[in-house]
Amino acid sequence: MNAAPDRVLAEDLDRVLAAPLPWEALEGRRVLVTGASGFIGGHLVEALAWLNRRRPAAGLRIHAMARDLDRLRQRLPWLDIPGEVTPEIQDVTHPCHLDAPPDIIVHAASPASPRHYLQRPVDTIVANTEGTRHLLDLARQAAARLLFLSSGAVYGENVLQTEAIGEEDFGGDDPLAPRACYSQSKRLAESLCGAYHRQFGVDARIARVSHCYGPGMRLDDGRAIADLLADVLTDQDIRLDSDGGASRPFCYVSDTVLGLFHILLLGQAGHAYNVGETRETTILELARRLVAVAGKETHLSIRAGARQGVPPAARDSGHFDIGKIRRLGWLPRMELEHGLERTLASLRLQAAIPGRGVDADRQGG
Repeated sequence: MNAAPDRVLAEDLDRVLAAPLPWEALEGRRVLVTGASGFIGGHLVEALAWLNRRRPAAGLRIHAMARDLDRLRQRLPWLDIPGEVTPEIQDVTHPCHLDAPPDIIVHAASPASPRHYLQRPVDTIVANTEGTRHLLDLARQAAARLLFLSSGAVYGENVLQTEAIGEEDFGGDDPLAPRACYSQSKRLAESLCGAYHRQFGVDARIARVSHCYGPGMRLDDGRAIADLLADVLTDQDIRLDSDGGASRPFCYVSDTVLGLFHILLLGQAGHAYNVGETRETTILELARRLVAVAGKETHLSIRAGARQGVPPAARDSGHFDIGKIRRLGWLPRMELEHGLERTLASLRLQAAIPGRGVDADRQGG
């Protein structure tokens, strides 16, 4: 008997599958997801497995690539591994040899938190470049469709103060800056996708994903929202790395994943699409909203500049222009307060499971 996801996650997955997309195009397909023990990659695997459960005729064969089997099972505790999901335990920087060619590849393997990619810059570059090249070679051999998860970091500095950043709005990016290991390698990976499409006809598509949150986040992730969630869940006063004035457009994870399915099923080969929220929220306002949603305004304080961690990246104003993916039928739907409520509820449900309590042993970020 298969285990069930928590109530919040089940509702989110049902909402994804209720979208009017040609889900039948996935029937009988073999899908490889890299970065499956990560936040977004894991949610993609969950959505595909839920599709199999809700629609048994779908007959999807799901391969989840991760470097550690225990961590994969910890990320996806309600799934039967192996069984519903076939684990592919390896580093994405090595060629992948499945027992049969994949029909679809989703490349979501890369350190995405500044805490992680600043500590492992070479690993980050290699995952985004060599890993992408190996998967494009696999897609070419198998005539598979590949979706690469990129980032808004590829846009560089918003020197023109563009309010809504479209897919053509690029600025400069210092290749020797510490964070360039992430932004520059994502840029090169996108170039590889474009080159393989033009030279070899590979059906490669790109999703530029903005700031994302929701059930499945690791509280030791290092990003501001993860630290805030951990503080609230453990009744600690909120301590920020900065004055809290940096703003970000926070998109709920199931909205993000639904955007990825729109690109995968309705997008065009060789194209990039922005996936993200258009409304920005400052870190200070996010902290206030989170404390309010948790009902802890009376006993939790918010102190700016009190944590000695990695401060938010310097960033000019601007958020994604999502007009291109909107023409495919996608818009983010989850309001921030409701998304925060659902995230807290899911994390509390997970904390109630023996052995899966809230991890508050983290550094600031």
